Amino acid sequence: MDENKSTIVVPWDFSQVAEYALEHAVKFSNIIGSSITLLNVVKNSSEIEEVEKKLEAVADVAHKKFKIKPQFIVKEGNIFSTITEVANEQDAELVIMGTHGIKGMQKFTGSWALKVIAGTKIPFVVVQAPPSSKPLENIVFPINFKTEDKEKLAWAYYLSKLYKTRIRICKPDVSDSLLKKKITQNLIFTKKYLDDRNIDYDITTVEGIETLSDATLKFAKKIESDLILIVTTKEPTLQDFILGADEQKIIANKEKIPVMCVNPRADLKRKGGFQG
Repeated sequence: MDENKSTIVVPWDFSQVAEYALEHAVKFSNIIGSSITLLNVVKNSSEIEEVEKKLEAVADVAHKKFKIKPQFIVKEGNIFSTITEVANEQDAELVIMGTHGIKGMQKFTGSWALKVIAGTKIPFVVVQAPPSSKPLENIVFPINFKTEDKEKLAWAYYLSKLYKTRIRICKPDVSDSLLKKKITQNLIFTKKYLDDRNIDYDITTVEGIETLSDATLKFAKKIESDLILIVTTKEPTLQDFILGADEQKIIANKEKIPVMCVNPRADLKRKGGFQG
């Protein structure tokens, strides 16, 4: 593999949703020029040789089908740490991961996916279905009240330049005055950032809905969004597993819209938030 070429990591477990993730990776690769690396995590090192043979066959099929031959890595470990470790080691451009892609007890529901994503510097794109044949045109960009919410702006800019997309900003219709003030501050910052870079966008308040996840999903469904861009703000707690964090609900959305998840940067958080 060309050491100077970035890669897209695709967690691979030989399932249908892993194939969907590979198809999304090919779509991204054709635009950004990255290679693709399939990653399989095994419980025991004795399994590595056999899985490598299977992945070689998968790579050959992918080469014939997509004209791109993926690299592959098989590593002993745990999905909740090894995927992020390999992505960081590879300095991956993206990780594109299919939900419900792990067999047995460890299903990739929204909460499991959120647990895998937490702690990596690499953005994850979580998918549940094959990519659309149409270009990436509409990216939903939900505005929250948290400072970390601003950190996904760089990716909004990056994607809009790659695909000539429109950034579709949406925000919940909150009644709390303090939350409303913080959301407005984030919105002002976002508008200035996008205006300064000549990025096409619009803004919608989802009337009558106060939760971020519900507002985001209602809006994304209405406009038939191609991608939802969110920032993860915490590691999932037991309460999140039971009740569902906002991020978890968005990741596992019923419309099967791909979701890009950006983790907040610790260096910016120490400085008190995103510095423009």
